[in-house]
Amino acid sequence: MTDQFSTVSGKRQAGFTLVEIAIVLVIIGLILGGVLKGQSLIENAEYKNFVKQVDSYRAAYFTFRDTYRGLPGDLANVSALDSAAVAGNGDGNISGGYCDAAEESCNVWSHLRYAGLIAGDPSDTSTGSPPSHTYGGLVSSISTGSWANGVTETKLLTRSIPGDVAQRYDNEFDDGDATTGSIARYQGSGTSYDPDALLAVFITL
Repeated sequence: MTDQFSTVSGKRQAGFTLVEIAIVLVIIGLILGGVLKGQSLIENAEYKNFVKQVDSYRAAYFTFRDTYRGLPGDLANVSALDSAAVAGNGDGNISGGYCDAAEESCNVWSHLRYAGLIAGDPSDTSTGSPPSHTYGGLVSSISTGSWANGVTETKLLTRSIPGDVAQRYDNEFDDGDATTGSIARYQGSGTSYDPDALLAVFITL
């Protein structure tokens, strides 16, 4: 008598078990966690470098002031720097705002370079003379004015700063308000920094 039932192949269908799927998900989670952690470390390193840059220009400004008894860019007697240095008017204010013409705010970088306080070509007094910062924008000028916070004082202007970085910096070193204090946004509206915008930020020295 023949078997009325067909035989079933002994091969098992291939597939993933729950344990294998769980292992894969754990591995993916670890990879994503590592990527995010790495990104966070990079962002923190960039931010700390930006803070150090601002501190270095602040230190250079005060070192120059104490050494030459005058302000960089505004110094009238430049004989102690170099005979080729462009003199300022010596009125105790660094005029110009943005370094966008032949003005004292552009000469600042030349004077600091002649004094050996920052790197770069001291003979360059053009609008291309300002150094750049970590985020690719310019540390445009050091000048005297009431921009951003309404208080007349000597300020460092940083341009194209990511809004989230500006907010973090203001929170850490000032009052967190984009319109008041020693760190303030130029133009724009609202008391907070737009995290998705590139901003001009004045920092009081």
